[in-house]
Amino acid sequence: MNVFIEIVTSRYLYVPILVWFGIQSFKVIWDLVETKKLNFKRILGPGGMPSSHSAVTMCLAIMVGKAEGFSSPSFAISLILAIVVMYDAAGIRRAAGKQASLLNKIVNTPGLSTIQVQERLAEVLGHTPVQVLVGAIIGIIVGSIF
Repeated sequence: MNVFIEIVTSRYLYVPILVWFGIQSFKVIWDLVETKKLNFKRILGPGGMPSSHSAVTMCLAIMVGKAEGFSSPSFAISLILAIVVMYDAAGIRRAAGKQASLLNKIVNTPGLSTIQVQERLAEVLGHTPVQVLVGAIIGIIVGSIF
């Protein structure tokens, strides 16, 4: 039981999780304002402004750096992880979203494709560089406060 209490009271877990929840909740509210429809799928959905992945990983890296020192191996691991996550969000996942968009257009063009699909491919998978940058800045700010 002690281990469980240590886990749930660890600020290195609950602060980044609260950052993620806050950003994803913001996306639900923003989507409601824009579309006038409540879409709870946005709470778990990828993409959009800002990047919660970037915010969470940068928040954790800054918190670790403040606690253990910015020259510690733990900070280096956290920062490298954040960079990989942000690169993936703005690069690989964004490219996959663009490919999904193109494939959806091809499949839905009459006379061009005879492929029958059950559902559209998800097109919003990654982030623009600005969305990643804003998420990283939020993570840096929150990580610096806590």
